[in-house]
Amino acid sequence: MAGCAKIAPMFAPEAGLPDKTALIGGCARLPLALDAARLRTEVEALPESMWETRGGRLGPHDAARAIFLRGYAPAEGRHKPVDDREALALVPYARAIITQLLPAPPQRCLLALLPAGAIVPPHADHGPYFLKTIRIHVPVITHDLAWMYCDGRVYRMQPGEIWALNNSALHAVWNADAALPRIHLICDFLPTPALQELLARAERELGMLNADVERRLLAEMTPA
Repeated sequence: MAGCAKIAPMFAPEAGLPDKTALIGGCARLPLALDAARLRTEVEALPESMWETRGGRLGPHDAARAIFLRGYAPAEGRHKPVDDREALALVPYARAIITQLLPAPPQRCLLALLPAGAIVPPHADHGPYFLKTIRIHVPVITHDLAWMYCDGRVYRMQPGEIWALNNSALHAVWNADAALPRIHLICDFLPTPALQELLARAERELGMLNADVERRLLAEMTPA
């Protein structure tokens, strides 16, 4: 596994906004656990028809499919309410994770499916909503060739774990398996003191340098 240069964060936090580089780094695994089998069973029971669209997500997320549990994709209207969607009632354990296990008010939440071989190319999330929220990833279905890339390092996120992602830094995903999908529960939260305390106890040095993965993902970047 070859080394590669670390890419610096792509923004400087403004006053009153969470400093994601200080709170998270690239990706950090929270000191929480959940019932991975129960979550997977619940998600696998969703009707196949619910996965037929991108859920309104555009741009770097073109390859993915999404089911919104709360709120809407920005492309569907940045001023739409961040309320519960119909699908949330079908996944009560996922609802408990985002409303009870994580000690912060949930904002937009979705289930995201990345098909076999697909890539979410490198990008960074900007704008008032993204700068004021903390993004959490909960792996539902994954495997050893599902690579999360953030700020120059790659991460393997496993079912049963809960991760914070610094989505203000350059990040990407590569599902390098030729047959298996990758599904994550993704939810944004307002940074309460309790959530910040969890982030302070999170494991941070779990990313790896992987020049092959980085090279493949950076090749997908749109030229400026």
